[in-house]
Amino acid sequence: MCGIAGFMGPSVVSTEARPWLERMIQPLAHRGPDGFGFHAAPSIGLAHARLSIIDLSTGDQPIHNPRHTVWTVFNGEIFNFVELRRMLEDKGHVFYTQSDTEVIVHLYDRYGEDFVHHLNGQFAIAL
Repeated sequence: MCGIAGFMGPSVVSTEARPWLERMIQPLAHRGPDGFGFHAAPSIGLAHARLSIIDLSTGDQPIHNPRHTVWTVFNGEIFNFVELRRMLEDKGHVFYTQSDTEVIVHLYDRYGEDFVHHLNGQFAIAL
């Protein structure tokens, strides 16, 4: 089971966020012993402790959309991600991983906040 952490707000300075993110995710290291991932941008910081289950080679998080404007960290399982991915590819979406997590950013691009209504699973998402 992976671990996720993050923060947002107008005072977040991306160049100063990494040490804070590392301190936040470290207590969750036992949940994701296979590695850590970080993303920091103005007003947002995301951290992920990874337990590799799906897409062991390219599924590191945070995951982004093709324009790098939407980022996510995710914990859990999307039971219908294969069908969702197929549907999104049929609509022209191009994926760079085999991870179920990438479906989240593509669904958000297509449906906005209603993306969650397409998901069947157990999960926690920071987007």
